[in-house]
Amino acid sequence: MKNFIEEFKAFALRGNVMDMAIGVIIGGAFQAIIKSFIDNIINPLVGVVFQVDFSTVVIHLGAVNLMIGAFISSVINFFLLAFVLFIMVKTINKLKKPEVKEEAAPVKSDETVLLEKILEQLKNK
Repeated sequence: MKNFIEEFKAFALRGNVMDMAIGVIIGGAFQAIIKSFIDNIINPLVGVVFQVDFSTVVIHLGAVNLMIGAFISSVINFFLLAFVLFIMVKTINKLKKPEVKEEAAPVKSDETVLLEKILEQLKNK
């Protein structure tokens, strides 16, 4: 049990996990902003076009009510959130300095070195 707790502690305190936790918290707050944007701006604009409050569109099938307007609002919410996060990640990746990797000199095989020596000797004759 002690080993399990140590492993969990090592996992939980790694930098990546903490970064992910912060990202989830910020993402949740950002999701609230996007939801407000959909509910308070997009849905009323769609409502003007279709002459109805889009978020309240319901299809009645007998005793079942399909809340199609709320579902479509959630789909729009998802795509807007995904798009904004995509733009943010793309921007952050551009801001990061690219790591310059030095290319290592190609390692010559023994056969190549031997062949070069033989060719050099033949040229000198």
